[in-house]
Amino acid sequence: MAFKTEDLKKAYWRDNLKIVGVLLSIWFAVSYGAGILFVDQLNNFSIGGYPMGFWFAQQGAIYVFVILIFVYTRLMGRLDRKYGVEEVDEK
Repeated sequence: MAFKTEDLKKAYWRDNLKIVGVLLSIWFAVSYGAGILFVDQLNNFSIGGYPMGFWFAQQGAIYVFVILIFVYTRLMGRLDRKYGVEEVDEK
């Protein structure tokens, strides 16, 4: 990545850290909140015959993490284009 100025580089990494912070906060809220804090309330519902709190603790947090990976790649593509540092195929 080649930035035109040091200010652009700092702005890029500041925006990158914001994205990472928000996505990790979402993952934490889902895995800790749904799997531990709100398990009793969620267990009133079921998914596939399992209590929803148990399901989130075992499967839901993993699914959310995988979705967040795709969201991250999409957001980083936009960020790269915004700062002019996107990767170009050399074919």
